[in-house]
This record gives sequence, structure tokens and C-alpha cells, in this order.
Amino acid sequence: MPRTFALLAALALAACNLGERVSAPIDGLEATRFGLPDVVVSPGQSIQAAVDAAGPNAVIHLEPGLYAEAVTVTAPGVKIVGLTDQAGNGPIITNPGGAANGITVRTGANDFALVGVTVRGFGRNGVLLSAIDGFLLSRVTAQDNGAYGLFPVRSANGVIEHSVASGHGDAGLYVGQSRAVTMRRNVVFGNVVGIEASNSSDIKLLANDAHDNSNGILVVLLPGRLITTASDILVSGNTVTGNNRPNFAAPGDLVAAVPAGTGILIVGADRVRAEDNHVTGHEFIGLGVGSSLILALLSNTPPEAFGDIEPNPDGVEVRNNVVTGNGTQSPIPFLPAVDLLWDGAGVGNCWLGNTFGSAAPPNLPSCS
Repeated sequence: MPRTFALLAALALAACNLGERVSAPIDGLEATRFGLPDVVVSPGQSIQAAVDAAGPNAVIHLEPGLYAEAVTVTAPGVKIVGLTDQAGNGPIITNPGGAANGITVRTGANDFALVGVTVRGFGRNGVLLSAIDGFLLSRVTAQDNGAYGLFPVRSANGVIEHSVASGHGDAGLYVGQSRAVTMRRNVVFGNVVGIEASNSSDIKLLANDAHDNSNGILVVLLPGRLITTASDILVSGNTVTGNNRPNFAAPGDLVAAVPAGTGILIVGADRVRAEDNHVTGHEFIGLGVGSSLILALLSNTPPEAFGDIEPNPDGVEVRNNVVTGNGTQSPIPFLPAVDLLWDGAGVGNCWLGNTFGSAAPPNLPSCS
């Protein structure tokens, strides 16, 4: 590839400084450049071979085209950057056959970045990060990857931004048992859950677009995990519309119990602030707050299976949201179809400044 093309592409692909912590304000994240590539991979060549040969802190550019392989990253500091041609086409990593994960980033491969790449058709996950400290997933497209599109688990200090996830039987974008992760300006559609934050803390979900999923955004505390708390989560400025797709999760999976026709659900998590979101066009619930035990009821799971967590949401604030045009029909006899719902569980939960047409209970506690 001509050097000038590589240089221009590198300069255009600025990313967040992975040394910064995303608990800082978004504007405080300083941009940095990856610089010229150590390796350039062309279609027909092996991405895995390039990753293995380049070692730690390598910048690897992928030229546009199709790559039928699964990739595993074990060295720290690796940056994989997709380039585009004049028509805007970039690299596509697709399942060679029988692979569970498209890109797997293993424990210790910290400060990882993936930019401008499509990952599609893998059996379980598009991109799986396991116990990674410091990561950036930017302008990544995840399509039709079994359960999850982008899936950081037990990870910290990361950003998922400007990415698209569709066609997943669990969550398009998922952060689980993690801390200090921001997901911003992403688009999710055609998934069971668009965006999910599970058993995680210090999470920010900002200015995302979630539409045509079964559930738009799910903030949840689940049982049976090593991390047994979920707290300090900001859900702000998101557009959540028309998430009425029938739930197509695998039978027996807990996510199969998440009701279709729901916009934003906050289930069991503490100190969640949902503000300035626009939530409309949901058949069941616009924005709901409730106990994790609702999932036990909906999945016919014995309540004692939830005994390792405190299931009630405490300290949830729902402020200044527009939640209208929701609640036309309820698939669950004991829960009404409304714009705003609270099942009465937890303490210190409050609502203030919201625009809505219906609520249950009709007189929600006000924030001071």
C-alpha cells in the first residue's frame, strides 16, 4: 500500500488515549494517533500470522477486503486498524467455518484497540475481550454473531464508540462484570437486547441509538456471577425507539425472559441515573425499574437461584426523559403496559421532570 495512503489513514483514525480512565469526563479524554503501521495485511494474507509476528504494541493495518479467519490476540498494546477504499469499503472478518469467536483478546492483552473492522457470522461472539484493562472498540460493525456482537467481560477502562451491532441472539453490545466502560454513539438493531450492562459498575451509556430490538437498553444485576453487584451507571442522551422485535433468544437462556416491546429496563442495579433519553414506540414499557426477581418469575426460575445477589434497585434516578407513545399492550398479566413503570422494589428511587403519558404507580416518588 502506498506510504501516503497509510499515513493519511493513520492520521484520520484518531482514538482515545488508552492511558486515560473513562471515569473522567468524555471531553477530558485526549486523542492520540496510532502512527504508521508496523504491518499491513492484504486479503489472502493471514491476520493471525501478522499479529503473532508483530508482538506487543504493534499497529496492524488491514486493507479492505474479505478475511475468512478467527483471530486471537495475546500480546499487550496491539492496535488493529481497518482501512477503507474510495467507495468506503473496509475489511470484513468472516467465519471460516465452525469458529465460535471472531476476535478473541485474552487476559493480559491490555490496551487493545480495534478500529474500522466488520466482524460477522461467528458462532458465539463477534469480539470477545476477557479481563482486559484498557481497550477501544471504534467504528466496529458486528453482524449475526450468534449471541453477542461486542463482548467485554471482566474488563475495565474501555470505550465502545461509533459501532454498529445487529442480528444477535443475546446482546449487540454487552459489558459484563466490568468497570469504568463507556459506550457512546453506537447504533444497535435487530438484536434481542440492543445494549446491556450486567453486573458492572461505573458504566456510561451515552447518545446511543437502539431501535428494532426486543429490548433497547438493559441495565441488570444477574445471579450466578463472580461479581454480585451493579451500580453507578449513567444512561443519558440515548434514542430508544420501536424495540418490539419478538424475543428470539435460545430457549432456557435467561435473556429469553426479557419482555419484548421494552425501551430501557433497569433491573436490580443500584445508583443508576437515567436522564435526557428519548424513549418512544414500545408496545409494552418505555422505561421500567424493577427487581431482578421479575426475571425469576418470567423465566420460571426458583427465587432461591437469585440468592447470591441483593435483587432490588436502590437509588435509581429517572430525570428529564421524554417517554411517550409506549404501553399499548402488556404480554404479562401482573405488569401494566405504560410509559414509566416501577414495581415498587428498592429504596431511594425517584422520578423528576419526565414527559410521559402513563405511569404505574400513577404517583411515582419525586426526586428532591
